Amino acid sequence: MSVLLAIAVLALLIVVHESGHFLAARAQGIYVTRFSIGFGPVLWKYQGAQTEYALRAIPLGGYVAFPDDDEGDSGISSDDPSLMKNRPILDRAIVISAGVIANLIFAYFLIFAQLGWQGIPNPQIAPGIAIVQLVPDASAAAQAGILPGDIVLALNGQTLGTGESAVQSFQDRVKSSAGQPLTLDVRREGKALELSVTPQLSPENEPLIGVRLSPNASLNRIKTLSPVKLLNAASTEFQNLLLLTVGGFGQLLSNFQNAAGQVSGPVAIVKIGADIARTDISRLLQFGALISINLAVINSLPLPALDGGQLVFLLFEGIFRKPLPSAIQQGVMQTGLFFLLGLGVLLIARDTVNLF
Repeated sequence: MSVLLAIAVLALLIVVHESGHFLAARAQGIYVTRFSIGFGPVLWKYQGAQTEYALRAIPLGGYVAFPDDDEGDSGISSDDPSLMKNRPILDRAIVISAGVIANLIFAYFLIFAQLGWQGIPNPQIAPGIAIVQLVPDASAAAQAGILPGDIVLALNGQTLGTGESAVQSFQDRVKSSAGQPLTLDVRREGKALELSVTPQLSPENEPLIGVRLSPNASLNRIKTLSPVKLLNAASTEFQNLLLLTVGGFGQLLSNFQNAAGQVSGPVAIVKIGADIARTDISRLLQFGALISINLAVINSLPLPALDGGQLVFLLFEGIFRKPLPSAIQQGVMQTGLFFLLGLGVLLIARDTVNLF
């Protein structure tokens, strides 16, 4: 059941994205011949008065098709103002951008719904820092007996304070203490411990103990029915998720070799969503919001077959007062589509193997 819920969330986000394109086109009187979820062989379809609605076998996205490229079959004159290609650049830019905008709006709606259901986060900051994770197992921290969940209150007898400043202070001391033992005052499950750890040099010659840290904080939630409070809290959470997503893509581009292995395909995303649904179904709303924002950012990239790539074509047309030849546009878009589908298949294969 949890797997089906995760798949339903992804399918809904694809429908939202393509509906953005579809509704933006129809609102401007632009012809739309096909609304498809997925690619490849048709599993189900319905022919409306103007548009064919289809569900296809390969669930790696979807598309909205226009009659511009098959005017002979559609019976529409090539100079018909309702054809996408005959509309002003601004009209076409609105249609192309509408999928990204729809995903962002829907993400905000999901965040608003989650906050209304669970309450507004109210973090309580306490002294010290929390050990979130040990990486890797052979790290200095693991050898010293440090465990995830430990709270470090003092370093060499000096208290660490609270918040991000405490984390930064701890990191600075570790980086300046290569080969020198550090004494940690630790609280573990209510018990006080004293541990000694010696930072080790990383391959980049940086002193590390091999932990992920966070401020020592607990998260309480305050339930409210105030629309103003919910809107403000949703705006803050939306901004944080958007900046986190953009920052993640920035790291991927700047450090592709190390970050590429962390890219998740549909199978891994469904697994994460299923795990969330099993533990706390309300968190599926935040999961959906995060994936929706990711879809928006991905589609904004100036790559062939993505919305950002089509906007680049429009930019070229706006600058040079004429569009790129159709043959070039079609070739670039088809190449990009095959690349993205191939990448999707590789990610599915890798993630499936990892499951077992």
